[in-house]
Amino acid sequence: MGRYRPPQPGASPYITAEGFALLQQELDALWARRTVVTAALSAAAAEGDRSENAEYIYRKKELAGIDRRIRYLQKRLPALNVVAASPADTSRVFLGAWVELEDAEGASHRYRIVGPDEFDRDPAYISLDAPMAQALLKKAVDDEVRVATPEGERTFYILSIHYPQPQENDST
Repeated sequence: MGRYRPPQPGASPYITAEGFALLQQELDALWARRTVVTAALSAAAAEGDRSENAEYIYRKKELAGIDRRIRYLQKRLPALNVVAASPADTSRVFLGAWVELEDAEGASHRYRIVGPDEFDRDPAYISLDAPMAQALLKKAVDDEVRVATPEGERTFYILSIHYPQPQENDST
């Protein structure tokens, strides 16, 4: 028996429209890749002894990984709430906002608040569930933000807040 692990807290069900489209594209690409891997697995299985067939073992593990990700996306996508429009009050920080901050040393940082399913697309993206994003939510320009980090509490000041237009590129 393995060790008991309590269930992880659920991630926020919010995502930007761009993030949702990318997850949908990933799901479509996985289905296409699954077809190729299944054909390769069948060919490897036809070669005979499966216990010493490296190609068969590799394809079987690859197919299991693809199936796991497909199952996850098929459950997660319908549960997501797509936030496509900018909020009514664009002077405050909400999901989808680009926020420019200044730390106590005067260094400038730029982050975008995104859903937990899309923060790994860009180093400047931070998850809505992250402590930094939680501290920034509903703050306005010139507000002071305190964030607990492993090195201790850090203080930031909000310099600007920008919401991209739907046709704008993410790297703005």
